Amino acid sequence: MKLLELAWCFPRYGAIALIGMYRWTVSPLLGNRCKYHPSCSRYALDALREYGFLKGAILAGWRLLRCNPWSHGGVDYAKDQRLFT
Repeated sequence: MKLLELAWCFPRYGAIALIGMYRWTVSPLLGNRCKYHPSCSRYALDALREYGFLKGAILAGWRLLRCNPWSHGGVDYAKDQRLFT
């Protein structure tokens, strides 16, 4: 049973680890460029923790598509997202 739980949670925690490494290494070099609050990487972490790998990755991808030079930005939290309802 423990092995099945580990296999089920591995993609989520793997993605969280990759985002954490990005935030620790690359993000300080780029500076604060996100038009949204929280930042896109923070949004992705929140979405993965709240909804799991599949739904969290879709929400994070949708957020990255919306974060572009033509967007207005603003406050946008993963828990308030209604993409799947």
